Amino acid sequence: MENNRNFFITIALSVLILTLWQVFYMNPKMEQQREQARIEQQRVEAQKKEAQGSNPGAAGTPAPTAGAIPNAPGGDTVTAASRDQAVAASKRIKIDTPSLEGSINLTGARLDDLRLKHYTETVDKNSPEIQLLNPQALPSGYFAEIGFVGTDKTGAVPSSDTVWTAEGNPTLTPSTPVTLTYTNDKGLTFKRTISVDNDYMFTVSDTVQNSGSAAVSLFNYGRVTRYDKPAVASTYVLHEGLIGVTGTEGLAQYKYAAIEKDKEVKPGKSTDGWLGITDKYWAVTLVPTEKQPFQPRYAYFEDGRHRYQSDFLTDPINIGAGQSATVETEVFAGAKEVAKINAYEADRHIRQFNLLIDWGWFYFITKPMFWLIDTLYKFFGNFGLAILATTVIVKAIFFPLANKSYASMANMKKVQPKMIEIREKYADDKMKQQQAMMELYKTEKINPLAGCWPVALQIPVFFSLYKVLYITIEMRHAPFFGWIHDLAAPDPTSIFNLFGLLPFAAPAFLPHMGAWAVVMGITMFLQMRMNPAPPDPTQAAIFTWMPVIFTFMMGSFPAGLVIYWAWNNTLSILQQGVIMKRQGAKIELWDNLAAMFRKKPSPAE
Repeated sequence: MENNRNFFITIALSVLILTLWQVFYMNPKMEQQREQARIEQQRVEAQKKEAQGSNPGAAGTPAPTAGAIPNAPGGDTVTAASRDQAVAASKRIKIDTPSLEGSINLTGARLDDLRLKHYTETVDKNSPEIQLLNPQALPSGYFAEIGFVGTDKTGAVPSSDTVWTAEGNPTLTPSTPVTLTYTNDKGLTFKRTISVDNDYMFTVSDTVQNSGSAAVSLFNYGRVTRYDKPAVASTYVLHEGLIGVTGTEGLAQYKYAAIEKDKEVKPGKSTDGWLGITDKYWAVTLVPTEKQPFQPRYAYFEDGRHRYQSDFLTDPINIGAGQSATVETEVFAGAKEVAKINAYEADRHIRQFNLLIDWGWFYFITKPMFWLIDTLYKFFGNFGLAILATTVIVKAIFFPLANKSYASMANMKKVQPKMIEIREKYADDKMKQQQAMMELYKTEKINPLAGCWPVALQIPVFFSLYKVLYITIEMRHAPFFGWIHDLAAPDPTSIFNLFGLLPFAAPAFLPHMGAWAVVMGITMFLQMRMNPAPPDPTQAAIFTWMPVIFTFMMGSFPAGLVIYWAWNNTLSILQQGVIMKRQGAKIELWDNLAAMFRKKPSPAE
């Protein structure tokens, strides 16, 4: 029974690791390859269209109708050869904050040029800054826009192609808001004040003054529009795509593939909430004013250039003659830093804004795990040390249960001769054999399933730590010691070039296996050698090869997770050794290691 149990645990763990490897490594890798091929195909097609001077599908900019968000002008072609060229094509207001730099396009008062000062594309400090928002003229066009939809009585109102006038020659900073104005031929004056905080939140306040002789009605809209999508999008681990919390429906998430299929989704109207587009580490969202009910929408458009869009449209805003009205929209554009997202939710009363970070179904484990690691990081100053300390704390929390499990396993080893005697005595009667075994367990106060608990407890911790390493930007480019410069990325070394000692890169077709994966495999091997070798040859072979298989599979996982597993194995070896010694059970480690090098007798002997 003991051997069968170990056999089934081994098979279950093997299946689990195979599944994790397929879901978290192979599927995202294949998705990335498909996306790169798709992006390359789009780039080639765009070059062909530009070379031919063709503009298929362009029918001009449709005139907006009341209650409908206008289309973006020129949205069906890529017109700029470079980012600098696209930015220089229109008049702009500079943005300069402690966290952001870029500019606001005065055409449409559009936020379409934004870079993150504190984040680079790679761990190299000289690497380019993350470009979050880009002009529409680029293949990677991505922007946020606030505008109005009018009627015949309102005349032309600010939308995508409106050129605003800036007061003075301002630069948008946390201490200097900018003011834009636009006046139409119907006596409507639009005054827009844009402010920004030290982090990632913009506030757009629009005051509309009706100087005409008749009352008017108009609609306020906002949209986040994107023409491309991440190279690796919508993995099984986290959500990337369209997202929002509005109305009574609560959290809405639409992966890129899902919205491409549905084309358009309109939840019920709302009076609060937020919506936008999220990446793994970054997001752009709109927080509409609470003064006006609005209709949220998530859509995918195929006319001209394909694009993804999260938008809202308010109910009519009625302004009497000689009267004015003010609407306000907040725009979040930046990194999904946990502390700042939580602060925005609390300070600005943005409903469930913390859901912008995909903590997953097991958030009740993942969020405390992040809190613990982040708290320890503030003490140690290194996320790698924080992970090691977290492992010790988790081990301490579950020590009583693990202690009982290892004690029961030690007792099982002590009564092994009695178990063998029962098997031999009732070899032909399985029923009596099981009854005698159960009586032995009862007499010796042994739980035959106790050995499963250390493994079972490790699984949710493994998942939660993987989630934290994968989704939180705090872990991005977080260094450890030595050659580990990014705990969220795989160990950069490889056993196939002796961890960098040989002067060539490891061939790409070989599985990735770094130094820490080897350490993890060794600790796992030693942990399994703490127990007697299974008498069944099949089980013995599985136990022998399992550390090797795990070493190759774990090589492609984040380095922080592999370091955790190696450290956890080391603590488990020490813990199990101490408990077995206290219980008077023999520690099989040294005998098992010696047996590996002992000459086996030949069949003749």
